[in-house]
Amino acid sequence: MDNQDDKPKQPGIQGLTHFDAGGQAHMVDVGAKSETHRVAIAAGTIRMKPETLAIIQSGTAKKGDVLGIARIAAIMGSKRTSELIPLCHPLALTRVAVEFEVDAASSSVTCQAQVETHGKTGVEMEALTAVQIGLLTIYDMCKAVDRDMVMSVIRVLHKRGGKTNY
Repeated sequence: MDNQDDKPKQPGIQGLTHFDAGGQAHMVDVGAKSETHRVAIAAGTIRMKPETLAIIQSGTAKKGDVLGIARIAAIMGSKRTSELIPLCHPLALTRVAVEFEVDAASSSVTCQAQVETHGKTGVEMEALTAVQIGLLTIYDMCKAVDRDMVMSVIRVLHKRGGKTNY
């Protein structure tokens, strides 16, 4: 590789912790971190046809209680985050709470997940995974009547317990 353009590129963005000095992906070493109570809250929304929302609210979906099943799926998803996201640490979660808010005016359902642990690394990914799995379950259970549902605005609302809190 004589030409500068042919050399492997180093990571272009400074501060990415999942890459070593050579640009190779690795799991972050959290061994030296202290254990603290860590909390993350994430949320996201799924918009749908008003008729679909009415089915969810009435409890008449053919597959059953949509929000009840989505809540269980979200909790299960949070516990399996390290199996789904390659560089996430497996964590012993101490609490996962999932709530749904129905908004008839926008014909949408918002999922909010709060995840907690006492450990050396945060639970943002577990909270985000819970939200995504909850919304995907709603989609799955209602897709027979509405394939135009849209999931959006999935984000971390709050993080506490490590170096950075917001």
